[in-house]
Amino acid sequence: MDLYKTIQILHTERERLTRLIDYLEHLKPSKAESSRRKKQGRRGRKRMSEAEKREVSDRMKKYWAARKGPAGGAEASAADDPPAPPPAVTV
Repeated sequence: MDLYKTIQILHTERERLTRLIDYLEHLKPSKAESSRRKKQGRRGRKRMSEAEKREVSDRMKKYWAARKGPAGGAEASAADDPPAPPPAVTV
């Protein structure tokens, strides 16, 4: 293989790659453009303020009071509980 021909092929390939890199860099968004994009919303659980926590607490207290009924729920909660397991035997 001719050394001169190989060098010429490599120079041609380098020029082609340089043009391709310049083109791809032109497509890349600038820092100013990327800062204008709308940021993604935060994922995960929503944080509640103290006032919202208090509101939920009051609402749940009313809910459970209504579920227990006028008897206060002592008998209802005992009836809903499963029977206690037998005591363990030690030897």
